[in-house]
Parts: sequence; structure tokens; C-alpha cells
Amino acid sequence: MNPISRVREDLRTARRHDPAARSGFEIALVYSGVHAVWAHRVNHWLWTHGVKLPARIGSQFTRFLTGIEIHPGATIGRRFFIDHGMGVVIGETAEVGDDVMLYHGVTLGGKSLSHGKRHPTIGDGVTIGAGAKVLGPVSIGPRSAVGANAVVTRDSPADSLLVGVPARPRRIGADTVLNPEYFI
Repeated sequence: MNPISRVREDLRTARRHDPAARSGFEIALVYSGVHAVWAHRVNHWLWTHGVKLPARIGSQFTRFLTGIEIHPGATIGRRFFIDHGMGVVIGETAEVGDDVMLYHGVTLGGKSLSHGKRHPTIGDGVTIGAGAKVLGPVSIGPRSAVGANAVVTRDSPADSLLVGVPARPRRIGADTVLNPEYFI
């Protein structure tokens, strides 16, 4: 996918996820979550091509501007949206699938100092509510939802709702309507 098509896809994604979005121009101009994702793509390219220090400097500068810290080593899928992103932290070995949405204050962090995989893997179509913490090399199954302020430290299957501290998965079916208050 060429860069212009990717930018258009990002703008459509933001409009789909945020009912307050009035135009693509407004999103491109003022949405810090979109800016952080765009900067991450550049920093991730630098990181994967061995230009690590400039990638880290770029990620820290983006953090200064947006309040969103995405390590340049993290892998982010398509149509990723961060709503009201202040305080979002995504660690170096985190893997985020396609069609994922994060709210403010989410941490995809580690819980050890070991080398290797130490951050979460988030499946496609996952929504993670405000203030939630997903810690360690855990996997969140596709189409799952993590409630606001939940603390996830164990793997969860697909199609589950994770709530509580520590979070416990509850199965959600295709006919389940999730209350938006779980996420904000």
C-alpha cells in the first residue's frame, strides 16, 4: 500500500471510530493519536533498517509532542486508532494487530528486564479501554475487549471481555452488545 493510500485509510479509520470527527482535514491537523501512528511508521522503518538512535530520538520527540510513547521496535498493524491518546505507552516487543483501538492511558508494557519477547501481542479487532494495562508477553485473542482500568497479566482467548484487577476473561458472543462505559 502506498503512503497516500495509507494516510487516507488512517483518516477513514479515525472517522469510523470517533463520532466527533468532522473532517479528514481536522483529523490530519489535530488528532494526536493519528500523528503518533504516522511518526511511529517512520521511526519503525528507521529501527528495522538499523538506524536505531535516530529512531529512538524520533519516538521520544513524538512522545513530547503527543503524550503517546510508541517504541520504534513495536509492530503495529493497519487501521490502528488511538483515541484521546495521552499517556499511551507501547513497549518495544509489543505486536498490535489490524483494526485495534486504544483509549487514553493504555499501557502495553513489560514486567521483566529479560531480553526477548516481554510485551503483549494484541490480536486483530481488539478494543482496549481507558487506563487498562496489558503486561508481559501475553496474547489477547482477536475481537476481544479489555475494559477500562483492567490489568491483564494472562493470555485470553478470542471473543472475550477482560475486566477487573487482575482481569478475568468472559466469553462474548456475536450477539453481545458491549456497553461503551466498559472502555471510558
